[in-house]
Amino acid sequence: CSPSMLWNGAVRGGLGLLAVRRACLFSRSAHSAPKSGEYRPIKKVMVANRGEIAIRVFRACTELGIRTVAVYSEQDTGQMHRQKADEAYLIGKGLPPVAAYLDIADIIKVAKENNVDAIHPGYGFLSERSDFAQACADAGVMFVGPSPDTVRMMGDKVEARSLAIRAGVPVVPGTDAPLTCMQDAKAFAQTYGFPIIFKAAYGGGGRGMRVVREYEELEENYQRAYSEALAAFGNGALFVEKFIEKPRHIEVQILGDKFGNVIHLFERDCSIQRRHQKVVEIAPAFQLDPHLRARLHTDSVTLAKQVGYENAGTVEFLVDKHGKHYFIEVNSRLQVEHTVTEEITDVDLVHAQLKVCEGQSLPDLGLSQDKIRVNGCAIQCRVTTEDPARGFQPDTGRIEVFRSGEGMGIRLDSASAFPGAIISPHYDSLLVKVIASGNDLQGAASKMSRALAEFRVRGVKTNIPFLQNVLSNTQFLHATVDTQFIDENQELFNLKPTQNRAQKLLHYLGHTFIRGMSVTPTVTCQSYIHVNSVFLLKPSGDPPLGFRDVLLRDGPEGFAKAVRAHKGLLLMDTTFRDAHQSLLATRVRTHDLKKISPFVSHNFNNLYSLENWGGATFDVAMRFLSECPWKRLQEMRALIPNVPFQMLLRGANAVGYTNYPDNAVFKFCEVAKENGMDVFRVFDSLNYLPNMLLGMEAAGAAGGVVEAAISYTGDVSDPARQKYSLDYYMKLADELVRAGTHVLCIKDMAGLLKPESSKMLIGALRDRFPDVPIHVHTHDTAGAGVAAMLACAEAGADVVDVAVDSMAGMTSQPSMGAMVACAKGTKLDTGIPLEKVYDYSEYWEVARGLYAPFDCTATMKSGNADVYENEIPGGQYTNLHFQAHSMGLGHKFKQVKKSYTEANKLLGDLIKVTPSSKIVGDLAQFMVQNNLTRAEVEEQADELSLPLSVVEFLQGHIGIPHGGFPEPLRSKVIKSLPRIEGRPGASLPPMDFKALEEGLRVAHGDDITPEDVMSAAMYPKVFQEYKEFTANFGPVDCLNTRLFLDGPKIAEEFEVELERGKTLHIKALALGDLNKAGQREVFFELNGQLRSVLVKDTVAMKEMKFHPKAQKSIKGQVGAPMPGKVLELKVEVGSKVEKGQPLCVLSAMKMETVVNSPLAGTVKALHATVDSSLEGDDLILEIDEE
Repeated sequence: CSPSMLWNGAVRGGLGLLAVRRACLFSRSAHSAPKSGEYRPIKKVMVANRGEIAIRVFRACTELGIRTVAVYSEQDTGQMHRQKADEAYLIGKGLPPVAAYLDIADIIKVAKENNVDAIHPGYGFLSERSDFAQACADAGVMFVGPSPDTVRMMGDKVEARSLAIRAGVPVVPGTDAPLTCMQDAKAFAQTYGFPIIFKAAYGGGGRGMRVVREYEELEENYQRAYSEALAAFGNGALFVEKFIEKPRHIEVQILGDKFGNVIHLFERDCSIQRRHQKVVEIAPAFQLDPHLRARLHTDSVTLAKQVGYENAGTVEFLVDKHGKHYFIEVNSRLQVEHTVTEEITDVDLVHAQLKVCEGQSLPDLGLSQDKIRVNGCAIQCRVTTEDPARGFQPDTGRIEVFRSGEGMGIRLDSASAFPGAIISPHYDSLLVKVIASGNDLQGAASKMSRALAEFRVRGVKTNIPFLQNVLSNTQFLHATVDTQFIDENQELFNLKPTQNRAQKLLHYLGHTFIRGMSVTPTVTCQSYIHVNSVFLLKPSGDPPLGFRDVLLRDGPEGFAKAVRAHKGLLLMDTTFRDAHQSLLATRVRTHDLKKISPFVSHNFNNLYSLENWGGATFDVAMRFLSECPWKRLQEMRALIPNVPFQMLLRGANAVGYTNYPDNAVFKFCEVAKENGMDVFRVFDSLNYLPNMLLGMEAAGAAGGVVEAAISYTGDVSDPARQKYSLDYYMKLADELVRAGTHVLCIKDMAGLLKPESSKMLIGALRDRFPDVPIHVHTHDTAGAGVAAMLACAEAGADVVDVAVDSMAGMTSQPSMGAMVACAKGTKLDTGIPLEKVYDYSEYWEVARGLYAPFDCTATMKSGNADVYENEIPGGQYTNLHFQAHSMGLGHKFKQVKKSYTEANKLLGDLIKVTPSSKIVGDLAQFMVQNNLTRAEVEEQADELSLPLSVVEFLQGHIGIPHGGFPEPLRSKVIKSLPRIEGRPGASLPPMDFKALEEGLRVAHGDDITPEDVMSAAMYPKVFQEYKEFTANFGPVDCLNTRLFLDGPKIAEEFEVELERGKTLHIKALALGDLNKAGQREVFFELNGQLRSVLVKDTVAMKEMKFHPKAQKSIKGQVGAPMPGKVLELKVEVGSKVEKGQPLCVLSAMKMETVVNSPLAGTVKALHATVDSSLEGDDLILEIDEE
């Protein structure tokens, strides 16, 4: 034959280059001329389908010069297959999504009106409906598939089974006809025993397929299989078979023509399945016995010839563990997995389908059995929008990012895989088919793994992590697998979480665009100040040795001796914690602390310590800054290895505001020490010795420096104030030194120490304990802080607390620069160069501007000496000022302070520090709001609804105050409520950390650390919210502070470094209008590519009505496990339900899911009705637990 003629025919016939070379070997006499029928060229093809299979056919048609026509439902107006066709027409107007593609009359009508020559059915929908094939024939339109009679015979699984028996092909025991009722199924089960399997009589793909293993499951599974089959194929008829345990699923690709020629194109192994739906397909089947392979091929061709099969089809078999094969069905259509056959045979099956439909014979196409050869191996992975971590529940939504894996040996067949595509619950969850080819299975798997690793799909969950686990599984790579492979290899579900950092950050930045959506609520009306950070030259080399080196070398005792022996005054810098807690509402981020840390390490190595952790900073880091406090400690430790770190430990309350079991306090200190903490300042808000001793013991057991702190109040220099006299403090100090404290601290949290009282108290302590280091902490609220601290130093204090100048004064600590300057050249000389303090202060002066909305100077312009009267602690003074202004009581702040004084007297004149200071503050604000005097509260105490914190204090929840509880106030308030005697935490059972960790792993995945466990132990709800935030918004700590707090401006360009060597280039573009779902689309440019995110505008949504969501924290609220439609409600309000009892049936993507009760109880309320369309987690019903 002429080479040019052969080439043209091969291309027109859809053969690849390899097939052309094979065809050149044929002589003209090898071709069988048509003996009957006529050749009808196809000029226009309609695909009665959607998605990737429609596009696959369109591409083949385009290659053959055939015009294409798409049809689409109302729900598919945005789908890509519409755009890939030359023409596209709406079908099934007003019908449900699936029904539109089952509307034979409308499809035929569109075909006739638009001069369509042939209709390709794809797979699914009408592809195996003989009435559709017949309707095409009646309309004079060619059906690209077998004849209507063949479709009917093969589509009827029972008749196909009979044909197989007549052809001598072995079959599985099963019914001879579709079931007419449940009784037929029961009779079959009684005859053959369980397990059995229901199958749809008029369709495949796993729809309408249910395995039943015991009698009690029979009726429910029959109804579900019938319903699924009816929804998917328009006919719910079922037949039943004996279920073969753990078979391999092998299918043979066949191809026939109108002249009786039938060939096979080898087999595919489709054993890797979930719910009878194929997940991964391989061609040829791996490690298949050659004799068995030959029998499978022979039986397939024999059966096809017996029925005069034409066009493409698949004969499916089960192969049991003994190597016996059983016919199960013929799929008289193109299969989803036809791609792997094309890759190993180099035969384009869609080209062949079209040419056979035109009337050409297989020999005309150069296809004969002896010329079909296997070339290597091919694997297909079905990438779906399903979440393996949630039982492969379909996910829906908008694809925000789509980047595919490509390269040599990779083929992609997709449709809706593009940014902006909407994945709806109406159709199959298939996103893209990835086909990899290689010399062997291992080679193809390697290419597939690499391609899947390159994919980036954001906005919806996918099964890619699961597929990656399959491809790396040893059994998959080196042995055979059966249909139970997924069920028996649960390690496949140990999914490596995707980071998705860039898109999550865009979501966060999108939230900052919308007014009122800030995750860090401001406390003043001040605007953010856009400032540039001070540039400090990063020091080179290792920092000089400091006191931490002494601690690491000599231990806590040696450290204490070195401090006591030191000449000159030592300073502790509070800038990294208490200073910004007092001035900036504890909002300073790790980002800004890290930037100055190297400077501090190299220039302030002779500091006693840096206070940088504990207290309020622990929970605020998670609560408002969305940071891990442990990560802050770890990162700062790496940057400042030479200066000891100091934390605030609230005795038996650790870093919380409540009582914890003793083992929780010990474990917390242990983990803190392991992460770099050195000095534990242990105090109790009431100076309650039992609570302090527990904290001291825990810190000491962890190997830390124990700094027992006596909280100071009153005035030891005032003879009229004798409750907290010098003798009181000396006796308490005796107990703490006797208990083994390494350092003794006076914690003057309100700044009440005056120079005279400083000399008296510190002088007496120094005389009593000449070998114990003394450390003094104060606040500068009254403005006398520097004078008081100099007096303490003169009296014998070894260490005093300061803050850098720009973060000092008012409710913060005294100025570092002032202390350094005043001590310079004296016996108290700190050895700190003033010029370094200036540089340090300049950095914080600029950085402080970033936190303007949290700065106390917005409402408070100076300190106030009235603190000597009201004794409000520095940090609380600031907070009360904020609260008074936010509650409209700013003009009454003087009254608030007076009420604070009265409240303190009401409660018996307390030591006031967190949490006791909060109790006094709560009572003070209650008095102001209700216009109550001290006398009125005392008189009406048994009638007033006092703040809970006050009631719990009087019960004894935080310990016993010095001098006891105030009476008769206590008895009036708590009446018959229980009273706690002794140390509150002593009666608590030990915390089960193992159970806590297991629960956290279930909730948040396996990357839970010991630090996470401690965070959850201290603040369960705060930690839960923090983990939910990071899951949604990613690593916001890599954003600079302005972007984190205020967000970018339109057209602003900026960079974000995710990690070393990975930098994002981002430009904020635009903010869209509010849509019907209450969302706004926010547009960005990320690394030069357009990205957008949808952000719910919660402010605007308050004016819109939305379906409520199930709250995971409320046990009786049952939410939709996936988006879908309610098919059936099995309960009503008042129904009694048992745990595990079916409540309702949802349908999504043509799969049905039964929602079971999570607990036993009574149905309280229904929030959904039959036919309701629900989103994931939408509230279905509420149950009152029994």
